[in-house]
Amino acid sequence: MKGTGKDGVNGPTISIITVVLNGEKHLEQAISSVLGQTYGNVEYIIVDGGSRDGTLDIIKRYEDRIDRWISEPDDGIYDAMNKGIALASGEIIGILNSDDWYTPHALEAVAGAYRQSPTRNIVVMGKWNAMFEDLDMKITCAPSTE
Repeated sequence: MKGTGKDGVNGPTISIITVVLNGEKHLEQAISSVLGQTYGNVEYIIVDGGSRDGTLDIIKRYEDRIDRWISEPDDGIYDAMNKGIALASGEIIGILNSDDWYTPHALEAVAGAYRQSPTRNIVVMGKWNAMFEDLDMKITCAPSTE
């Protein structure tokens, strides 16, 4: 999915990491939500902890559109997240759990927030809007398209 955003403007590469273990029930929805983003400069990484259900079949169905994926035992969710972060090359890194999803314009909002304040530490998450000036960190809510 790497490249120029669909708005024609080069923007920051956003690396999205999904960690999963036996997540066949919801994984396809998570994958589809990343692949369906209106922002195009996305690197998608999936770290599977050695699933024994249909998870790998789902990953393989989309592997031509996933930048990197691995399947191997890990030492838990945080170990898996760290493996994904080590594989990431984006200026922005997002973690999307295997049973969650993004709305279609979510990463466009993230890229927009980054463009406005590229030197600040920014955390973007749904349904939150808070600012911690003392930490030089801004937490903002991505606009909902619902």
